[in-house]
Amino acid sequence: AVTPLRCITCHLRTQTDHCRRGFGVCVARNYERCMILKIFQDGTLQLSYLVCQRFCRDLTYSFQGRIYVHKCCNYNYCNFR
Repeated sequence: AVTPLRCITCHLRTQTDHCRRGFGVCVARNYERCMILKIFQDGTLQLSYLVCQRFCRDLTYSFQGRIYVHKCCNYNYCNFR
């Protein structure tokens, strides 16, 4: 039997590594992987968002002076670093 992939969830993680909202664990479903989104401003990490993400892909883009970095991974709790 295949063990389901587990990811950490946190809807608002600050620079000091505290999860302010939505901390827990999600179980990835079809086509989902663990994702962490990091948002930087002036080269400094502002906040992170962790979730099980469907059709996840690594992506970096900038928008209104901030840089958004999406990282996807495929083993248990890999999005919590």
